[in-house]
Amino acid sequence: MTNSDNNTKSSQSQENGTTSTKENNTEAKKEAWGFDLYPERRSTFKPTVSNILLGREGKEGIEKMKCEKNVYECVKSSPIVKTMMAALKSSGCPIDIRRHISCEVCDYSVSGGYDPEMNQIVVCQNVCTRKTMVQGVLAHEMIHMFDYCRNELNFKNMEHLACTEIRAANLTHCSFMSAWSQGDASWMKIKQAHQDCVKTKALYSVLAVRQIEKAEAVDIIEKVFPKCYADMEPIGRRMRRNSEDMFRVYRDASYYGYE
Repeated sequence: MTNSDNNTKSSQSQENGTTSTKENNTEAKKEAWGFDLYPERRSTFKPTVSNILLGREGKEGIEKMKCEKNVYECVKSSPIVKTMMAALKSSGCPIDIRRHISCEVCDYSVSGGYDPEMNQIVVCQNVCTRKTMVQGVLAHEMIHMFDYCRNELNFKNMEHLACTEIRAANLTHCSFMSAWSQGDASWMKIKQAHQDCVKTKALYSVLAVRQIEKAEAVDIIEKVFPKCYADMEPIGRRMRRNSEDMFRVYRDASYYGYE
């Protein structure tokens, strides 16, 4: 074998190695649960001196206790959280708050999340500092948990992901004021405001979880929107902010078999 042959094979081997590495990186990126928005979950969180001096870090123990107290109070007293827990139990997926809900440090761009690999809701203790915020996160993420339990949701399927984000935004997030704050509402298009709010919220959530182009995410959301927007299980209604809807949902739960 000549030196030329050796050099050629060596070059080919390097090229194949490079190609293999690129494919592995692409695959890892494709299958990622999301960006590194949950550093404590990934064991990458380390308080920095600058953030400690600014008061943003260094109180993790206190924040966790406050967060866990708010979670406990929501589980005991929040009508919407109690309804979602009853729906999950009736579907064969009862929640143990010590196992299925975790207060953690997160990136400040998110308030919570659902980890399908662990079947666990993450409440961002450094962001959700009030009980009402914790309630909103629990209700939203329990929709994802319900879909994962009842509908065999596959988070690696982009249409499944878009659908559950549409449902969570539709049932627990969007109101006229939410739509107004997102720029999706005006007094001239109140009827359309809710749908636009749901699409915007779902888009932001999909882009945060999966690394795809915005145009692709929009296309997927538009494709599944009619069916997923019409699906209001297990709540049965869209909840308006500052209304009695949450209590109506709780009162009606028995009609759906959620005790």
